[in-house]
Order: sequence, then C-alpha cells, then structure tokens
Amino acid sequence: MTDPLDLLALDSALDTEERQIRAVVRQVVDDRVRPSVADWYERGEVPVRDLAREFGRLGLLGMHLTGYGCAGASAVAYGLACLELEAGDSGVRSLVSVQGSLAMYAIWRYGSEEQKQRWLPAMTAGEAIGCFGLTEPDHGSDPASMATRARRDGDDWVLTGGKMWITNAPVAEVAVVWARAEEGVRGFVVPMDTPGVTAREIRRKMSLRASSTGEIVLDDVRLPADARLPGAEGLKAPLSCLTEARYGIVWGALGAARDCLATTLTYATTRTQFGRPLAGFQLTQAKLADMVVELQKGQLLALHLGRLADGAGVRPDQVSVGKLNNVREALAIARQCRTILGANGVSGEYPVMRHANNLESVLTYEGTSEIHQLVVGQRLTGLSAFA
Repeated sequence: MTDPLDLLALDSALDTEERQIRAVVRQVVDDRVRPSVADWYERGEVPVRDLAREFGRLGLLGMHLTGYGCAGASAVAYGLACLELEAGDSGVRSLVSVQGSLAMYAIWRYGSEEQKQRWLPAMTAGEAIGCFGLTEPDHGSDPASMATRARRDGDDWVLTGGKMWITNAPVAEVAVVWARAEEGVRGFVVPMDTPGVTAREIRRKMSLRASSTGEIVLDDVRLPADARLPGAEGLKAPLSCLTEARYGIVWGALGAARDCLATTLTYATTRTQFGRPLAGFQLTQAKLADMVVELQKGQLLALHLGRLADGAGVRPDQVSVGKLNNVREALAIARQCRTILGANGVSGEYPVMRHANNLESVLTYEGTSEIHQLVVGQRLTGLSAFA
C-alpha cells in the first residue's frame, strides 16, 4: 500500500539495498524502541549499553566507515538509518551518531593504527561506548576559544579543563577530547577510567531525556604520548567530525517530523468533532498539506546531499544548508502537529510533544541555526561574520 506521506514517490529514488537497510532499522525501532521510549523519556533513563550492543549486531555503529568491523555502507543508507532511528527518538539517533560519526570517525580518520585496532572493533560491536569532548561550559558555538589545555610533561601529555553537554559521557569507556596545546588544537583518545577523569550525568533536562548526557572534568589527566590523535592538527579536525554528525541530523530530524505527521494524520482521520473527522475540515487539510510538502522537500534535500557524499563529495556548507532547513522545518511540523492533536498533543501517550521537545535540542547542537546561517552567508559573500 502506498505511503500517503510519500507524496512524491521518493521511494522510487532508492535502490533495493537502501530500502532493505531502512526496513531493518525500522523494524528494530518498532521492536526495541517504540514500546519503551515514552517510559525512558519520562524517567530520564535509557539502556544505552543494551541498545549499543543490539545496534552493533545490526552493523549500525560506524556503519558508513570501512574496516575494523564497520559495515562500509553508503551515505544514503546511513542517512536512512538515522531517519528511522530518530522516528523512534532523537536521543536514540544521538547515541548512534555520537558513537559512529564523532567518536569513531575521529579515531578512524585521525588516529594511529594502534588506536584504531584498540578501539574501533569494540566500538563497532557496541562493546565500548565512545563520546566526543568538544563543547565546554563557556564555549559552545565558539570552540576556537576552548579553555581545556594540553601541556607536555616529558613524553607525556597532561590535560586540564572540562567539557559540557557530552552525549554518552556518563556511560562511555573512551572519550575523544579536544584541547589547546602550544602547537594549536589537538585531539586525544582518553580512556574514561584514567585517573583525573570524572563524568557527571546532567539531570533535569526537559529535552533529549532518552539520552545519557554528561559533564567531563579533566583534573591533571596524564596521558602517554601515543594518546594523541596523530593526524589531527588544528580546529579543522574536530569541525570535520561535526560535519559527519550534522549530515546524520539532516536525515534524522525528518524521522521525528515524519513520526509526528504520521501520528497526526491517523488522529485527524479518526477523531470526530462537530460531527465529522478533524481531517475533513479545510484548515486541518491545509496544515497537513503544508507539512507534507515541507517533509518531502526536506527528504529531497537529504537525498541529494547523500548522493553528493557518495559521489564527488559534499561540502560542509552544503551540509549546513541541510541541517539549517531540515531541523527548522521538522520543529515547525512537530509544533503544528501538536495543535491538531489539541490537549492530547501534550500527552505522553502520543509522541508529538516528545519529538518537539527533542528537536529544540537538535536545533541547537552540532551548530545552532544562527551558526549555519553564517556558514551559508560566508559561502555566499566570501566574508566571515563570526568575528
């Protein structure tokens, strides 16, 4: 039966393998995430390790990377997986994104062979959880001003500072930490059981509650020389990792929007007011029509960026276009869907308000909308407005 939300028949633009991968991920979300995610969200707890092992068995962790047990999937296949995961919950997709596109990607691209062999197979299997320490309490959108320092002490490195809003930190075995050294920004692979490393769970979040988020404190953490990522020099290294993660968000946000819209379409066609279904009123149909148009436009944009990534390559500013547009429109869809559900829209019995709350965080992390506007503006004008 044709999906009514696939108004433009975009499925026809996917090949058989891409549809099969999407089906597998959709099934695991239906089986493993949907039955429990409302409870996880309400309690502010999520079984990260169990999910990671299950996702690892399916090859979802670092699935777009090659070697070391990684699946070597296409960018489009990875994007479709992100979409299906976030249709379950943004926090679940964040687990996979941070593991694969930030922590694993940093080691895969910039690490030594010894670092790759030590960490990537276990991370691919979900046996080791990774996190990515870039954001600081006082430096979010301005990572160039990071206060975390790395100083040499003989052959060792000593790290001092702190990182904030770090997904997976409270449960991670390893962190990729970025710090400023005399030579500039450098990356380090830091086992979380290293003396001087502490992680604290951030509580009382109103968004991304089905996600483990923490603060990392680095108190004179002594690391051997081989803890440094040898290929990572300067701020471009962590920013390239952010581009990887942002690409997944381009797709993922659409999953949350699709789930909101699918829920709302079912609700509007079965909920009766004034003697007729809500979907029979002109204003409701106008809202539904506008939302599906934006959803499909976002899917076209994501697919185009994915095909670019699988071909000649996709530029960071092109990914910024996708992140800016798709998250902004996904959040607008979630808010509009809430209005159609009325009071039920704020109930945990429906996923709409949960998705809307999550998307408020997605709007901010991996670059705020304003940051992506400036990235696009710089590409258009050749002038940087960041300083």
